[in-house]
Amino acid sequence: MINKVTLVGRLGADPEIRTLGSGVMVAKFSVATSESYKDRSGQWQEETQWHDVVVWRNLAERAQTYLRKGSMIYLDGKLTHRKWQDKDGNPRRTTEVVGAFFRVLDGKRDGNDDGNDDYAAAPESPAERTHTERSGQDRQLEAEEDLPF
Repeated sequence: MINKVTLVGRLGADPEIRTLGSGVMVAKFSVATSESYKDRSGQWQEETQWHDVVVWRNLAERAQTYLRKGSMIYLDGKLTHRKWQDKDGNPRRTTEVVGAFFRVLDGKRDGNDDGNDDYAAAPESPAERTHTERSGQDRQLEAEEDLPF
């Protein structure tokens, strides 16, 4: 089975950054993708979709440093669904992309000449889980920290 999402789009706002009680950093941001098509009358239409993205740990640190509103990025990740309760106790459901890799596509951010910077989740030790798997502990941390932002 495969759960893979690839997006190329622009950030709608600066990433929102939080550090959980355990010291784990998490960043959330929205990416807009657009496509154009001709409608039945022959007029060009543009349709924009907004995608909620979450990145964890070292990728969140890099997002904080390098991503800004309007940045164009290439992003790889996986689609996730999460249930939570709002402050009034109402059940809510969120669909988001958990990013595993991103590349800044639009110009210099840190003095590099090419302007293209790749960022992937850091490999963890064999004793730890891979960056594409989240433990029950991470899900518990989300619940305790009242995510989403």
